[in-house]
Amino acid sequence: MSPRVGHGADTTAAPAGADSTLAFVESPVQLLNVLEWAHGAGATGPAGGLTVVVLSPNDPMTRGQLRRMAQLARDEGVEVRWEEARGGATAPFHTIGGLTGPLRRAGRIVIGDPFSRYVQLLLTITRARSLVVVDDGTATMEFISQLARGERLQRWHRKGGRPGPRDLVFAPVSASARRRLTPGGARRVEVFSSMPIDSAPDGVEVTVNAFAWTRERFGPPRVSKGADLVGTSLVETGVVDLDRYVEAVRALSRTHGATRYFAHRRESSEKLHRLAVETGLQVVRPDLPLELIARRGPIGRTILSFPSTVVHTLPLALAGTEVKVAVCDIDPAWLTETASPRAQGFLSGVTGTARDVHRLTSVRHVAPA
Repeated sequence: MSPRVGHGADTTAAPAGADSTLAFVESPVQLLNVLEWAHGAGATGPAGGLTVVVLSPNDPMTRGQLRRMAQLARDEGVEVRWEEARGGATAPFHTIGGLTGPLRRAGRIVIGDPFSRYVQLLLTITRARSLVVVDDGTATMEFISQLARGERLQRWHRKGGRPGPRDLVFAPVSASARRRLTPGGARRVEVFSSMPIDSAPDGVEVTVNAFAWTRERFGPPRVSKGADLVGTSLVETGVVDLDRYVEAVRALSRTHGATRYFAHRRESSEKLHRLAVETGLQVVRPDLPLELIARRGPIGRTILSFPSTVVHTLPLALAGTEVKVAVCDIDPAWLTETASPRAQGFLSGVTGTARDVHRLTSVRHVAPA
């Protein structure tokens, strides 16, 4: 079957073979990090043999950012294949059917989210002996930990307890994907990450993502005197209470003189409207990942953030500039009753391991960074 391809997308892919690389992405940041990996690995350009497959989500903001990132990839000479992977009940069958041949022929597979069930299903088809996991932010830290402990792959913010019916049905596929992501014999596994990974399972090669491609292609930015605040989807994932979050944003913006709020692509319109009304912040919906937005500028001299991937990536992307990143811890009182028991410890670890950031322990008792 032919894959379902979005309007304006490339419908042909580079011939797959022993030297070819097939990358699967579902978010703009994953695609950015594939470009960062390819830049270091020499996999860009017509001779690079890299084809990026975009497993497009339905969210309009994510799709828009992915379209922009896909064009940047094409500008680098990378082949891009856009799949309407969630465009209806039959879409997964069309997508998987169209990708089976390239998957079996590819010599190397690059993925951005090892927790994605879509990606896990695709991994059961490939025969590639080289697998690369590019950064998907804080999820990469959890993936490494679970792989080392031999645990089933599960996102950190999901509440602990017994697996649900869908988990049980999918368990054989997830287990097969985990085995393929475990090095052994002729199978090589690389993790390309900007996150602090101090130890990895035996045989897993960790390569540092220093955002070299981003710094070479964009900036340096014009830096303003004020502060900008970075949004998070912790409310949408059920970790943080909405009212507590709005109050924390209001306190941070008042203390540090922030004027703009860069929305996370998963934040709801209702929440963003409330933030704009109650805090007076200008809500900005970025059309590219924040690392590129900040590098292109203009950007505030101080960037305020809650625990998230950007407290690790922005200092790298903005290296050599005068921009400072400050991170505010999540107060345990902000967590919802349904938050995972591991949430507080995980978020504290994200903050505590961040390099080159100023740590704000409380939004009520801090001086401006």
